[in-house]
Amino acid sequence: MSKIFVKKTERYYSIADWEASNNLLVAGFTTKNGGCSEMPYSSLNMGYHVGDDEQCVTKNRQLLAQDIEMPLTTWVGAEQTHRSNIIKITGADKGRGAADYTSAFRDTDGFYTNEKNILLTLCYADCVPIYFYAPASGYIGMVHAGWKGTVAKIAAEMVTKWQAEGISPEEIKVVIGPSICGGCYIVDDRIIDQVKQVCAHSMPYREVSEGQYELDLKKLNKSILQEAGVKDINISSFCTSCAKEDFFSHRRDQGKTGRLMSFIGWKEAFVQSES
Repeated sequence: MSKIFVKKTERYYSIADWEASNNLLVAGFTTKNGGCSEMPYSSLNMGYHVGDDEQCVTKNRQLLAQDIEMPLTTWVGAEQTHRSNIIKITGADKGRGAADYTSAFRDTDGFYTNEKNILLTLCYADCVPIYFYAPASGYIGMVHAGWKGTVAKIAAEMVTKWQAEGISPEEIKVVIGPSICGGCYIVDDRIIDQVKQVCAHSMPYREVSEGQYELDLKKLNKSILQEAGVKDINISSFCTSCAKEDFFSHRRDQGKTGRLMSFIGWKEAFVQSES
């Protein structure tokens, strides 16, 4: 995969190769631009839970819905809690968490489905978006992996759930999306001690001073996925902290900022891919 995320409008990047392989698939990641929110959420804040005007958030979501031709009535959203809970979505769930926060799925950091006219959405401001796609069966999904979800192996949990659906790890394509890079993500021994328990074969961190480490969450999640048997893994080079023109960053913006959104969905009935 050459260029994983390709900018389609000022508001979002798409996973170009996946969308090219099946024209009914929509998958991407928003920028912070092209919305109506004001500072410190300017301008395309997608999160209802950060203190922004809710009407602005809804308008921002409507703008994206128009761009990708997936109305809010098809969306599902979550109250994310940095854990490893993943839910299978059906048509009955459409609209939950789409235009308000109160109807969102509680305590959820991952979604998957194989049904038509559903857009799975999750929010971020440095954490790792991980997208899953099984072309032969039409299953799609994604998880939100901060350091807590990562060490809880939420990425491997998705693989386990799909195995229960009859999908082998070798059938699964994964894209690890824009998120904070190791150079911008400094953590302490408390976090590294937990990282050491889950990275048997890799060292996704580097000590930069006594008790302070650069932690590469993308690399750590790739290692976890490889241990789960996934072979087709592509990683975006975008850092949400470095790329300040395009992305919100909780660390860079000192906690007061908007939220980006990952999304993946089928526009209509699934058509089997040849890939």
